[in-house]
Amino acid sequence: MTTATQPRGRARTADQPVAGRSERLRRATRWWPLPMLSVLFVVPFGALPLPGLLDGPIGSPGNLQLLALCLVFGGLATGYDLLLGRTGLLSFGHALYFAAGTYATNTVMLEAGLPFAVSALLGLLAGVALSALLGAVGLRVGGIGFSMVTLAFAQAASILVQRDPGGVTGGEEGRAAPADRLPASLVGIEHTANLYWVALAYLVVVLAVVQWTVCSPIGRVWEGIKENERRVEVLGLRPYGFKLAAFVLAGTLAALGGIVYLLLTGGATPRTTTSDFTLSLLVMVVLGGSGTRWGPMIGGILYTWADQRLGDLAGSGAVAALPSVVRVPLSQPLFLLGALFVAVIYVLPGGVVRLPARLRAARPSRTAADPEEVLPS
Repeated sequence: MTTATQPRGRARTADQPVAGRSERLRRATRWWPLPMLSVLFVVPFGALPLPGLLDGPIGSPGNLQLLALCLVFGGLATGYDLLLGRTGLLSFGHALYFAAGTYATNTVMLEAGLPFAVSALLGLLAGVALSALLGAVGLRVGGIGFSMVTLAFAQAASILVQRDPGGVTGGEEGRAAPADRLPASLVGIEHTANLYWVALAYLVVVLAVVQWTVCSPIGRVWEGIKENERRVEVLGLRPYGFKLAAFVLAGTLAALGGIVYLLLTGGATPRTTTSDFTLSLLVMVVLGGSGTRWGPMIGGILYTWADQRLGDLAGSGAVAALPSVVRVPLSQPLFLLGALFVAVIYVLPGGVVRLPARLRAARPSRTAADPEEVLPS
């Protein structure tokens, strides 16, 4: 009787330090975003070169511009995941609300002559109103029907922008933002660091809003809708209102990102209205890890960086010197990006954010490696 119970007691004793270390490690890593945020904040002051990742010092204007774009799209992907990963809504028209913030703000400055702060507020309200209106219509249907309705709205807006009604959109060329209406501290190459900090602030705001809502009661309802919408109805709740709230919040965050994008690029372009833009957001979310806290942000940053850097690689002399059978596919940035995406999906199902967990699962456990800790002496 003693020999039968002794191994179990010894096994529990051996497991307790491991569980204690895991709990301490979890508590220690809970606040890791704070030091990471501090590092990101001081990036403009850095002169550290990162060969292969960036050209020249990390704090150079060109690199800060690229990093700012990465931060904006990291925040945009995080907001989009409120629909895809948190509520289970596949929207093909999310780019429309990003473009609404960009075009509405720019148009108000150009046509009404209002300062940037007022124009940005009106542009944000335009994104809120548009997402509320189109969401109220699109969410009347579910499943693939909802996806097709959002795609139709986005395609209609893209055609409208390219037709340039009244000359307000600039057609295929877009319209540059009026420099005299923008804050002086955000205009010019010498103020690239300020633009970088604006992009960083946008990312922090999106992460905070998404985390707060996901952990709130409405976030738990979103999770229930994603898992089983009929069960939510049985509990006496109306999924429509909760889905509309997620749609409007995601559209609002996208419109805010469009305003920051206007500052970074200095104008509004029709690229932000295409359905391909939304598909890029979908790739970002899946690449990083849909439905996770940090996955969409990581996917947005990695995708934007790869999109820029692989374009440089495709046009480099090293690729031009290769045989034609290799040079032709490698000279296409989209081919390189697609191949990279497929490789990540096969190697890391669930996204890049799952990599640490997979590495921990691959390591042999200490208990299995040291049987003397669990066997009676």
